[in-house]
Amino acid sequence: MITSLNRRGFLAGTAAAACGALAAPAPASGARFRTAICAYSFRDALKAKTISYDDLVRLAVETGVDGLDLTVYWFPTTSNEFLLPLRRLAYRMGVDIYSIAIRSDMCQAKAEERDREVAWIRQWTDVAERLGARHIRVFGGRVPKGSTEEDASGWVVETLKRSAEYSGSKGIILGLENHGGITERAARILDIVGQVDSPWVGVNLDTGNFRERVWEQIEMCLPRAVNTQVKASMRAEDGSQQPADWDRLFATLVRSGYKGYLSLEYEAKEAPQTAVPRLCRRLRELAGKYSG
Repeated sequence: MITSLNRRGFLAGTAAAACGALAAPAPASGARFRTAICAYSFRDALKAKTISYDDLVRLAVETGVDGLDLTVYWFPTTSNEFLLPLRRLAYRMGVDIYSIAIRSDMCQAKAEERDREVAWIRQWTDVAERLGARHIRVFGGRVPKGSTEEDASGWVVETLKRSAEYSGSKGIILGLENHGGITERAARILDIVGQVDSPWVGVNLDTGNFRERVWEQIEMCLPRAVNTQVKASMRAEDGSQQPADWDRLFATLVRSGYKGYLSLEYEAKEAPQTAVPRLCRRLRELAGKYSG
């Protein structure tokens, strides 16, 4: 039985322990994975309207993945009449719409064009907030003809920094994807993210997009990765596309201590309706095996 004196001591001890737990740093190592489907895997069907975003929520349930990365290109509207029922369905189904992907091109030489990019990202930040997403996948764009990579890098830094001020106020992270152009090489991506210097900007690591020194560049990006996309094929050192070595990928992720989502973005020839469920099963198996 706890007396009043003992109760005061017990509560004081509990409070001290809680404060100590809050003050303790997060563990630096140990992988933790969550699985997802990237909507771009069904780009043709979404474009043709033979499947809907609601269908993708149901597919997530059927395949057992945790979340969805919703490519927004085929949204019928950004009104609440579309967004809020989709958010409600996902919640009722236990599916996390954790991310959206938008078109962006930050390599803009003119100040007014960079202003438009910032406004565009802010617009989609509001959409992400209404969906409950905490991450937006963005693209740097290609260096304009007649401009240097250094110039273009500065424009991307400016655009991302300004955009992150707004997204951060909403608790939403911007993930700059390695997607060719200004983001073709890990060193440049990391330089851009480092210059932005915001806790709301990181790397959206696409494991299938590097064209050379693939594994080296993946490892370079992982410490700054805020989302990881998994592909069915990856580029070999000779430049050819080969079936992705997911066991090696997961071992690399574990060594880096990566924690977060692994989103399947399927782009191979087999129909996604058959390939995605099969690949999701494998993704879940490996995530369960390697998660701490």
